[in-house]
Amino acid sequence: MTAVHHGATVDIARQLCDDLVVAGFGPFLGTPCGILAPLYRELQERAELLTVAREDNAVGVAAGAALVGRFPVVLMQNSGLGQSVNALASLVEPYRLGMLLIVSLRGVDPDPTQENRAMGRLTAGLLDGLGIAARTLDRDQGFASSVTWAADTVQLEGRSAALLVPPPVFGWCA
Repeated sequence: MTAVHHGATVDIARQLCDDLVVAGFGPFLGTPCGILAPLYRELQERAELLTVAREDNAVGVAAGAALVGRFPVVLMQNSGLGQSVNALASLVEPYRLGMLLIVSLRGVDPDPTQENRAMGRLTAGLLDGLGIAARTLDRDQGFASSVTWAADTVQLEGRSAALLVPPPVFGWCA
């Protein structure tokens, strides 16, 4: 990665972090992920971030935050989304505990790892089946409209939403 590209990646992650905080999201909970690493670092430095070992546990803590009027964000790989299905289906969705999921898309181009391909194919349909609206982030279009959409969905409608992060958004490469 070149210095300029790294700088641009940091700026993009910082901007998304700032947009999320300004929009009223927090606390942030997550399990570290290579694709989300630049955003994770920014959240560690600039926001209320709690590292949680399992994604389904992060969803549980986020549900508690939602119950007390917060607008939590859970950062996870799509494999962690698979692990979190029961918590989302039996707790979050039936009780309308709105939260934002930021889900990295492992198993889609340019991620060549065989073990992630199934979840790469299943992620969008899984979210749809759970009733969680999703948008895919595109670094060329900026993130402001996606963050506004997520804030409206979570904070005004009381529903969960997901922002999907393809590998190149923050500069990840195999």
